[in-house]
Amino acid sequence: MKKMGIILVIVAISVCLLFMRSNDTNQQPKKSEIVPTKKEEEVDQVEELPTEESIIGDQLAEMSLDEKIGQLIIAGLEGTEVTEQTRTLIDTYHIGGFIFFKPNLESPEQSRQLVNDLKALNADNDIPLFLAVDQEGGEVTRLPGLEQMKTNGEIGSSYEAGFSYDTGKLLAAQLHAFGMQVNFAPSVDVNSNPNNPVIGNRAFGSDPDVVSEHGVQMMKGMQDENIITSVKHFPGHGDTNEDSHETLPIIEKTQEELAEIELIPFEETIEAGADMVMIAHILLPKLDTSYPATLSKEVVTDLLREELEYDGVVVTDDMTMGAIVNDYGLDEASVMAVKAGIDIILMAHGDENVQKTFTALKDAVENGDITEKRIDESVQRILLLKNKYELADTPVESIDIERVNGEMKELYETY
Repeated sequence: MKKMGIILVIVAISVCLLFMRSNDTNQQPKKSEIVPTKKEEEVDQVEELPTEESIIGDQLAEMSLDEKIGQLIIAGLEGTEVTEQTRTLIDTYHIGGFIFFKPNLESPEQSRQLVNDLKALNADNDIPLFLAVDQEGGEVTRLPGLEQMKTNGEIGSSYEAGFSYDTGKLLAAQLHAFGMQVNFAPSVDVNSNPNNPVIGNRAFGSDPDVVSEHGVQMMKGMQDENIITSVKHFPGHGDTNEDSHETLPIIEKTQEELAEIELIPFEETIEAGADMVMIAHILLPKLDTSYPATLSKEVVTDLLREELEYDGVVVTDDMTMGAIVNDYGLDEASVMAVKAGIDIILMAHGDENVQKTFTALKDAVENGDITEKRIDESVQRILLLKNKYELADTPVESIDIERVNGEMKELYETY
């Protein structure tokens, strides 16, 4: 009996231990029921945040064809104030932006009013306007009331690249004062032909390395102050004997020869983050025997996009220049430019020219000559750029010309 009692005690203890283990196991959460930690939840939330591309993609999907085509056009203005035609360009043609020239800008106060009126007209649109100008410094300036700046030629020959960076910051301050956000500058053409009638001291010099160094720094100076830049005039306007405002210049160089001089500053500025590249109205028969660079797939897509791996915004020079209108209708040329790979058509003169361009592009999509997917590619680049710089149609309260001129004086005294 004593032996049997011991056995019963052992069995009882074993049963108790098994029961306790079973309870412990039941109290442990199953693997599939484990509650994530707060840190794990935050990681999941970060992973699910929409990307900039997806946000733009959603915006693009909601746009009509008319709205998309409008973004592909930057228009010039007639006169010094908004008109019913200006309102039509915004309301009916959904224009993506405007460019200002000296005849549009008579004084700081009139310029402020013009810029604010344009922004007010666009206030109901979801996409802000590009407000652009050629404010290169030197002889090519548009903004009124500002003192004369040094030319790029003077800068490249007499100053270190740091001066170009600070000059870029100064140019940015000038544009911000007038409520603008796009500068079609700097010119990174290499002034390799002394007979060139259009580049000259707009270039930093005849040495591509000097042009590259100063061009990159001036570009960065503007970008660091939140101004969109456009390097120009691809693939290089420096070795011409004619002015493309009047006629079509011809450069008889192979791609290999261009790579030795003209392309170097573009390669450097692209690598440094160029926002836009402006195409020159020049003919390069060794690349394309038929069409000027603006209308040439070989130049815009094959050379710039594929060879130089540039995926930013590509803009034409003014399409109303002689190099284009002497040989092409503007409606025909605009369609050819988009097919070549251009993102923005710059139509600097004539409201009727803007309307013809819009209609031609829309017709080209509707008849299948250009796919809507091709239009979407350009609109996406444009929207990404506007979003990157956080453009907004915010009015300009006042323009302090004395302050901006004082910054220029301080810069020149420092160096």
